[in-house]
Amino acid sequence: MLSVTRCQHGEGAPISLASVASESLPTYARGAIDLSHSSSFCLMAMIDEPLYPIAVLIDELKNEDVQLRLNSIRKLSTIARALGEERTRKELVPFLGENNDDDDEVLLAMAEELGVFIPYVGGVEYAHVLLPPLETLCSVEETCVRDKAVESLCRIGAQMRESNLVNWFAPLLKRLAADQLQAELRSMYGQLCQDDMPMVRRAAASNLGKFAATIVPSQLKTDILSLFEDLTQDDQDSVRLLAVEGCAALGKLLEPHDCVTHILPVIVNFSQDKSWRVRYMVANQLYEFCEAVGPEATRTDLVPAYVRLLRDNEAEVRIAAAGKVTKFCHISSPQLAIQHILPCVKDLSSDSSQHVRSALASVIMGMAPILGKDATIEQLLPIFLSLLKDEFPDVRLNIISKLDQVNQVIGIDLLSQSLLPAIVELAEDRHWRVRLAIIEYIPLLASQLGVGFFDDKLGSLCMQWLEDKVFSIRDAAANNLKLLAEEFGPEWAMQHIIPQVLEKINNPHYLYRMTILQAISLIAPVMGADITCQKLLPVVIAFSKDRVPNIKFNVSKVLQSLIPIVDQSVVEETIRPCLVELGEDPDVDVRYFSGQALQACDQVMMSS
Repeated sequence: MLSVTRCQHGEGAPISLASVASESLPTYARGAIDLSHSSSFCLMAMIDEPLYPIAVLIDELKNEDVQLRLNSIRKLSTIARALGEERTRKELVPFLGENNDDDDEVLLAMAEELGVFIPYVGGVEYAHVLLPPLETLCSVEETCVRDKAVESLCRIGAQMRESNLVNWFAPLLKRLAADQLQAELRSMYGQLCQDDMPMVRRAAASNLGKFAATIVPSQLKTDILSLFEDLTQDDQDSVRLLAVEGCAALGKLLEPHDCVTHILPVIVNFSQDKSWRVRYMVANQLYEFCEAVGPEATRTDLVPAYVRLLRDNEAEVRIAAAGKVTKFCHISSPQLAIQHILPCVKDLSSDSSQHVRSALASVIMGMAPILGKDATIEQLLPIFLSLLKDEFPDVRLNIISKLDQVNQVIGIDLLSQSLLPAIVELAEDRHWRVRLAIIEYIPLLASQLGVGFFDDKLGSLCMQWLEDKVFSIRDAAANNLKLLAEEFGPEWAMQHIIPQVLEKINNPHYLYRMTILQAISLIAPVMGADITCQKLLPVVIAFSKDRVPNIKFNVSKVLQSLIPIVDQSVVEETIRPCLVELGEDPDVDVRYFSGQALQACDQVMMSS
């Protein structure tokens, strides 16, 4: 039977938990007096810890209900505080060590709780008593339990004294690793690399870089490189392609001459591998090897390998290689790029796969700063023009979205001469999503091309989009006018946007008239109070007489948006009378939105 010594409150004497249970606990809780069939406890109940909950928690440690056991495990700290440090060390922790055949969820919670249990066993001096139950948990079948137990071991080990680490923690590691940790791990990893199951070898290949990073340099050449060579010669392409990642990882760990001796031949062979998946991985990562092997090996070996990948028979490989062309040129040299890579780039610009051309278009503009002005004008500009005329919209958009990189090199005059036809073509593309994409690029183009070029070439396009058949285009066009007004300023907008917008107020189609209303509401905050009162507000008031209810309730919305912009006198003399009149409209929606706007007027009036 479990006995309890209760703290003295003034006068009193030690009592047994059995007597407490018989006198004050209900029948279902009296089983708590026996912690287990094999252990006998003496419970020191703290003044602030009632006996009843502690007894219930102890009872739940052996309950058949998993949820109750889990609940008790999560409150181990409460039990430990009640037992005291000595009893926790001598009896509770060993009891937990024996309880290793429980449900995985309970074991996971136990592993987590033990990681923060040092204060309850007497501090770091006694932290080693927590190692045995965690060592047991490290050997259970469930992975998440083992991982949590390892995490808790690391947390405890980080707090242990050096002498205890030597006496307790190091032997534990040796037991877990079956002695000679490093050598055994290398041996086990070598066995995994040669396992009969391809899935196991794939897992080993995918972790080669991580494993190599933990090995001392002297062992890299003797052990890891031999395993690496085995993986690179595997008959399964799924293993070889993962070994490509190991090339990059090993290249960062080895000296340059070792990379040239051991890694470079593998990379060159991989670039000609019979599996396109392996070649795809090489094309994705080849530029990373340039720094590892040095400029000479790059010139003699990696550039030819990269050229082969750019001309590969498989489109997927060409896509990967084309997407890295700028990075490869940046790492190599302008001379090598012009001599060897640019001819391939020219061929890729007319590749049969639209995805190859799109991948090239997304990065080719970045080559301009690398090659310089002369080479860009002579070599790259014709390729840009070819891609700008591509039949695939994404190719053209990828070029236009990166124009600032070329503008910095060759200047706006030369760029604009070749750019405008492509922009006009995109602006009138039959796919509305293409038109939408080019509208979203207009503010960027405006900032790059300047106000003079924009006025002459792009202004009419911006107005044309206000009357597009697709609402999303009209909506984006209205927002585009606001962004342009912010870019070039209110004075420019007064000359080039406002007059052209106001010309469209009498469009016979009410949807287009609604677009004008939206444009006015967006432009007004940029233009300021004076221009809004003089030019925009009268147009909105005139729209309140429109015969279409949708126009009229949108007038109420626009007037509400103008209230914070104009003076209060304008609100009272012009906006409020119009809203009052709309409040008497026969259409219920018109009356509703006018009422909302009038409430906004009243709030402004009250706040002032």
